[in-house]
Amino acid sequence: MKNSKTIIIDPVWDELEKVRNQLGRFLIDQHLSEFQNHAATMVFNELIEKGIKYGKFGPGDQIESHITIDDRMITIEVVTPVDETNHIHLQELDEMIQWIRGYQDPFEAYIEKLKKVARLPIDDKKSGLGLVRIAYEGGAILDFCNIEDGRLNVTAVLNF
Repeated sequence: MKNSKTIIIDPVWDELEKVRNQLGRFLIDQHLSEFQNHAATMVFNELIEKGIKYGKFGPGDQIESHITIDDRMITIEVVTPVDETNHIHLQELDEMIQWIRGYQDPFEAYIEKLKKVARLPIDDKKSGLGLVRIAYEGGAILDFCNIEDGRLNVTAVLNF
């Protein structure tokens, strides 16, 4: 069994609820466990939020998301337009993913990140906690690549 869904998102915060509902209906139709449904929704939401926050959007640009479910895993891909001004964000993304992978157990990375976040000013908007949540709470393996046409593909694979 392999089912997939593509959801196209306008890069505005008001779209989040609509796309969460689309994803929720798709996941319900897949008869996933409550944990799998919750984990996939959280991972999807975190990746979409990051896409809106860090993407570089021109007129008509959108975020593409692809959700694929088979017997053993859920793959969530989010594709966002980027440009040369995103190089610092891409470097930070790479460093964070490598930092998370450096821990044998994502729970350890989660605890370390929570300690760091607790010391940040309350209005700090770059905690990096979302990626660690994806790895620990979602049980997902993260990766990313730059696509030649100026887009960034961030992928999370949830194994079950």
